[in-house]
Amino acid sequence: MPAPPLVLYILIIHLPFSNKATISYTKMGVEEHPKLHAVMIPLPLQGHINPFTHLAMKLASKGFTITFVNTESTHQHIVRAQSLKDDENPFSHAQKSGLDIRYAKISDGFPLSFERRAKAGQFVEGLIHVFEAHVDDFIENLILSKPDPPISCIIADSFHVWASTIAKKYNLVNVSLWTEPATVLTIYYHMDLLKSKGHFGCHDKCEDTIRYIPGVQAIEPADLPSYCQDPDSSTVMPRFVFKCLEDAQKADFVICNTVQELEPSAILAIQEKQPFYAIGPVFPASFTKRTIATGLLPESDYTDWLNSKQDGTVLYISFGSLANMSKQDILEIAQGILISKVSFIWVLRHNILGSGERNILPRKFKEETVGRGLVVPWCSQLAVLSHPAVGGFLTHCGWNSILESIWCKVPMVCVPILTDQFTNRKLVVDDWRIGVNLCTGRLIRREEVAENIGRIMSKSDGLRKNIEKTKMILQNALSDEGSSKKNLNQFIEEMKNKILQKK
Repeated sequence: MPAPPLVLYILIIHLPFSNKATISYTKMGVEEHPKLHAVMIPLPLQGHINPFTHLAMKLASKGFTITFVNTESTHQHIVRAQSLKDDENPFSHAQKSGLDIRYAKISDGFPLSFERRAKAGQFVEGLIHVFEAHVDDFIENLILSKPDPPISCIIADSFHVWASTIAKKYNLVNVSLWTEPATVLTIYYHMDLLKSKGHFGCHDKCEDTIRYIPGVQAIEPADLPSYCQDPDSSTVMPRFVFKCLEDAQKADFVICNTVQELEPSAILAIQEKQPFYAIGPVFPASFTKRTIATGLLPESDYTDWLNSKQDGTVLYISFGSLANMSKQDILEIAQGILISKVSFIWVLRHNILGSGERNILPRKFKEETVGRGLVVPWCSQLAVLSHPAVGGFLTHCGWNSILESIWCKVPMVCVPILTDQFTNRKLVVDDWRIGVNLCTGRLIRREEVAENIGRIMSKSDGLRKNIEKTKMILQNALSDEGSSKKNLNQFIEEMKNKILQKK
């Protein structure tokens, strides 16, 4: 008779986030820590697709099989913006290099011709009520196809409402990727406290400093995420966000595009509730030389123009891919730029007003800034920020933009517009002191715009020393002995154990 197979029983002591030791026996044989197959599904917005894509590359380089799922609409935008061929996808180059990244497209419940931006409320209602069924069908069919290796986990955007339901149905490990700061997440996780203390939805009616949110030493009501300030939480966006956060708290693990040393208190507060790993900043491996196509809008190259400028003399201006602004605010910023005499590249989307109006700059603005300024519809932000000519960034305080600006050691002028951006501003200006406010209050005035642009472009300002120190924190976190690298490896090991428990 053949010898029986060798089976080892290893005693494993688990120390989960609660620090309460548990003991279990794991059977180790041919199935010991099988190759991991993660299905990754970002929210179909640029600021979420970027970190998801870069994380997919990082996990694939660590031996994961990745099935990356974009909506059909997102894929169509990428194909058009990046001029991809019919047989190409955003990961074609990575696939040719040997990374096991499989690409799939699913419907978001709307026809491709549907105007998702113009009818944002209807689209978000669809994400709440319809999208789950399409994800469910996709996961079921993928499992039935018996992929090699089998699916072991789902990495869903924290801004999806269905992740826990789908993971439970198909016995998958549920990983939630939070693409904003940990500080914002702990605020959301403690909304009941805000409600009980009268600070939820108080907008500008409350002026007393909030000092009771775990992980947040002190925060002004005006610095809460906009959906916590809005007195009407019955509209579609607050309902969507709060439903997503309720589901995210059911995840087996939360991974976050932040750095342990940047937000230690907020991270510890979340870890009291569930396993949480700071693995950021999640950047492309070569930072500016991207091998994956993530842009939803066509990008132009302005390197030659930047090369003609002296180091640190150009202000980069961008308010992201989503936020709208009023025409009055745009005009005041433009007048402030004229007063400041600064050289600039201004990314001004055609739909920034949320309408079809195109002529939104002051008359003769372009004529008066010929040679020192460019107004462009879109560009590669990484390429611009990393150019030595750029010395300041006028930003809406999107989290990706902040991390990229820190990495490039470019101080910021902050003008938050919606959602987490108000809290992000607090981190940049008040906590880390690597930026300034565009204006004192929420009313934008050209004189203040010019003054604060001048301050940020001053090479003698202490902001530059602070941002150099903050860049080192990010850089150290990604080193071999850095916190983010260790946290990512620990997360992977804990997830492997969780997968074995589900077998």
